[in-house]
Amino acid sequence: MTDSPTNFTPSQPSTVHHLAAQVVEACTAQGLRLGTAESTTGGLLGHLLVSVPGASKVFIGGVVAYHGHPKMNLLHVERATLKEYGSVNTHTTLAMAEGALEQLEVDIALAESGIASPTDNPDRPGGLYSLTMLHADSSEKSELVRISGDRSETMYGAAEILFGWVLEHIQNS
Repeated sequence: MTDSPTNFTPSQPSTVHHLAAQVVEACTAQGLRLGTAESTTGGLLGHLLVSVPGASKVFIGGVVAYHGHPKMNLLHVERATLKEYGSVNTHTTLAMAEGALEQLEVDIALAESGIASPTDNPDRPGGLYSLTMLHADSSEKSELVRISGDRSETMYGAAEILFGWVLEHIQNS
């Protein structure tokens, strides 16, 4: 996990759709099941995955937890984690991914929480996302990322990064 965000410039949405297709294909070939815990993207990860024919072999489901209540009640993120670290933090997205892994009974869980739109707060700028990929074998990747662009572009950027991590994990397994 990193404490300071890395910068990322997202590709076009068509690239992200292509990555989603690659994720479905790779997970199908490996017999892996995938689930999501989404906040700021509001279900975009799941939407991109189910847009791919054959996704039902791979994508089990997702939890859209925009507010703290579903993070705590559905994904079992501890209130203390949210209070201590806030929602845009790798501790929180790791807890969200752990909840998705357990609740959805999947092999890989993707979690994100972020700030999609510009803000006046330099400590919480627009495009700041916390991203986590967690595999049932306990391998994990979490990172704080600053994604450039407007609200929609940052959301697609988060999906692009997470799908890239899944493909990287499968290739290295």
